[in-house]
Amino acid sequence: MTNMDSLREALPGIWDGIVVTLQLTLGGALLAFLIALVLGTVVRVRNLALRGTSRVLIEFFRGTSLLVQIFWLFYVLPLFGYQLEPVFCGILALGLNYGAYGAEVVRGALNAVPRTQWEAAVALNFSPWQRLHRVLFPQAWALMVPPLTNLLVHLLKGTAVASYITLQDLTFEINKLRQSTGDTLFAFGVGLLIYFVLAYLLTVVMNLVETRAKSKLGRGPTLKEMLRLAPDEPVEAVAR
Repeated sequence: MTNMDSLREALPGIWDGIVVTLQLTLGGALLAFLIALVLGTVVRVRNLALRGTSRVLIEFFRGTSLLVQIFWLFYVLPLFGYQLEPVFCGILALGLNYGAYGAEVVRGALNAVPRTQWEAAVALNFSPWQRLHRVLFPQAWALMVPPLTNLLVHLLKGTAVASYITLQDLTFEINKLRQSTGDTLFAFGVGLLIYFVLAYLLTVVMNLVETRAKSKLGRGPTLKEMLRLAPDEPVEAVAR
């Protein structure tokens, strides 16, 4: 049996593995984003207890291995009477780990908004919540998207650790292909290509999100202009 024959037979399993990988990626990304928003915002407040708690959580989950965290959730928690489903366990571990990294992105982006914007919101008698979601966050969001895109791609690749907790994700299926073909180069070459395509598609989506965020602030073309098929008008035509 040739490598291509083995690949054709493995395609249904590989597709199922892609679905599991996307479930982990999207679920983990959503949880990570929520955690990042909460911790990245709270770490800036004046209350020492809240700020200190947020900082401890951020440093703990950033400073420990994702693999160790997922092992703890899946293999250690049952010793205390808590058994998590593998998919939920994977999403939780990815969300906690990458959410801690994302919290620093959120904090840095909020701090990068000029202080004059905050002062203007105070002068307009906005409440703290209004300052955040009407003035600070829309400007910080455009700054967050590029580093969050990098974290999203890292999270996609981080889903490979799920194969250690009995999940038949993409990495698991690629390893099965390697065993059936006996050709490590071919099997993992297929895996590299699939991961690249998934990462590229996620990057394209996030680039569109970034474009929309910047256009709302008047800092670039609108999403409609980016997606239109018609070419830009030449300068001479605009001048006439």
